[in-house]
Amino acid sequence: MRVIEHIAKATGPLFSYEIVPPPRGRSIKDIIEVVETLAPLNPPWIDVTSHSSTTYFQEKVDGSIQKRTLKKRPGTLGICGIIQNRFKIDTVAHILCLGFTREETEDALIELSFLGIENVLALRGDTPNFQKQVRPERTINNYASDLVGQIKGLSEGKFLDELDRADSLNFCIGVAGYPEKHFEASCLKSDIQSLKRKVDAGADYIVTQMFFDNNKYFKFVEQCREAGINVPIIPGIKVLRSANQLKNIPRNFYIDLPEELVDDVENNPEHAAEIGKRWCRKQVEELVNHGVPSVHFYVLNDVHSIVDIVRSFK
Repeated sequence: MRVIEHIAKATGPLFSYEIVPPPRGRSIKDIIEVVETLAPLNPPWIDVTSHSSTTYFQEKVDGSIQKRTLKKRPGTLGICGIIQNRFKIDTVAHILCLGFTREETEDALIELSFLGIENVLALRGDTPNFQKQVRPERTINNYASDLVGQIKGLSEGKFLDELDRADSLNFCIGVAGYPEKHFEASCLKSDIQSLKRKVDAGADYIVTQMFFDNNKYFKFVEQCREAGINVPIIPGIKVLRSANQLKNIPRNFYIDLPEELVDDVENNPEHAAEIGKRWCRKQVEELVNHGVPSVHFYVLNDVHSIVDIVRSFK
């Protein structure tokens, strides 16, 4: 089922989840355990993140240094297939612009369709730390709105090459929104205009970057509606787990943490996990009472604190 169909048919609060493929060389067993833990909560859908290749330097046994380029977290398509077909849970595959050609994107979308997956999240992605050489006969999407346009075109049978009697690929398309603006945007107003371009290109819903202050989400939704964006806007939530995350989260995700939360954790660092769960539960309660279309948890494979919170709303 498509994400927007889940939202339309919901008779109570929906809770969706986002997980990350294991590092290269690790077993899929850890991911299976995460999904098995989430399955009793009857998730309407689970997102699986995608990652482009990265360059790093490796010291060999003989002492020489070798430059390597590889994908540190492969497996997005395979994991989506397992969740969709073994667990019968609808899956949202993340699809990136940067690091991938349009031809690679089309191949991935065809494979997802073969697996019975109907939902994708179209993202620009982080800038890779290497410049991928694109062959002259290949093309790229520069922005998420371009990627949305390519995916939407497939619903009309518009493949990169003219194909005889090509079947359309109909995906429900999600995109990212930033209540505290994307870090590259000059201001929130211009960032919302960029978001509107993604919606105008064919996006069906928006899921936000994580935030810890619900007022920022409410204001963001209000500004989006004023800008003519009328698709569902799903709030993204993360549980703070440790005092170290007071620095890591703002630095890595370009967001602010409320002073009340920071003070509580700094004064009681040994209880950071419990404080984070309590703060998240309060956020979720307010969001649910406000009638949000769903609450999306950034699990990042730390699943047990999320389970405790969601069960309190069942």
